[in-house]
Amino acid sequence: MKIKIQTEYITLGQFLKLADIISSGGEAKFAVKELEIYVNDELENRRGRKLYPNDNLTIEGNKYTVQ
Repeated sequence: MKIKIQTEYITLGQFLKLADIISSGGEAKFAVKELEIYVNDELENRRGRKLYPNDNLTIEGNKYTVQ
C-alpha cells in the first residue's frame, strides 16, 4: 500500500495514523511498542522516526511505501 505525504518527511507516529493503523496520535506510543514495525528492513520502535519518500515499512506483515 502506498501512502502519499505532502511534506518532506513524516514521523512514524503520524504515519500510523495516516495509514489508519491507529485512530489517534495518543495511541502511537503504545503501537510502536506492541506492533512489529520494520522501516527499510530494520526493527523500529521510535514513534518520532522520520520517514521520507521511498521508505518501505512492514507493519504486522503488511507492506507500505511512503510517497
